[in-house]
Amino acid sequence: MSSLAPHIEIKDLVVKYGKVEALHGVNLHVNKGEIVTILGANGAGKTTLLSSISGLVKSSSGSIVFDGKPIQSVESNEIVKRGITQSPEGRRVFGTLTVWENLLLGGYTNDDKHKEKDILEWVFNLFPRLKERLKQLAGTLSGGEQQMLAIGRALMGDPKLLLLDEPSLGLAPLVVRQILAAAKEINQRGVTVLLVEQNAMAALKIADRGYVMEVGHIVMADDAQALLSNPEIQKAYLGG
Repeated sequence: MSSLAPHIEIKDLVVKYGKVEALHGVNLHVNKGEIVTILGANGAGKTTLLSSISGLVKSSSGSIVFDGKPIQSVESNEIVKRGITQSPEGRRVFGTLTVWENLLLGGYTNDDKHKEKDILEWVFNLFPRLKERLKQLAGTLSGGEQQMLAIGRALMGDPKLLLLDEPSLGLAPLVVRQILAAAKEINQRGVTVLLVEQNAMAALKIADRGYVMEVGHIVMADDAQALLSNPEIQKAYLGG
């Protein structure tokens, strides 16, 4: 259940790639304990938005405030230490390293070895397949297993806020259900989740609220149930 104080609040965020403006004054917030999803077609600016939060892309103007402190000028490794981790689009696991080595890299900011052990156990409970494949090279895993590893690696950083970028991309429907059920379970454990997902139906079913992005703008924001029943959303994203 969310509290009233925004966990993260983004105001008037502008991001440019050279002279091209990718985000045009974006405003959104995520409260503690929520799952919030961002919907939109390719090129809408969803990944740019997540990359701005995680410090991989710097904004031209506007603010990103996390737990009451501005982070728009903070380096990405420091943002991880403050409690934001990302499972990137396309998974981006380190294919020539083992599952175990990938997970250890995810926990590089964690100095508490007891906590690291607890998180590792949690990751294995979420994704038993990873425990079975610990010594296997990540590049030899299936797409679904690589997605589990990408999320597990992000969890090893002990996040307060988890950014999930297109976790269902290219996966079979059964695996998609497993991945999104895991996202729900992660949230129930106390991690706030910001989810970018092209599978709008599946995302809205687990989310509290949603935003719709089009060409760098937020064009709609509402409760997940309201978005599910919105005729415009049904037509554009749900095949209605």
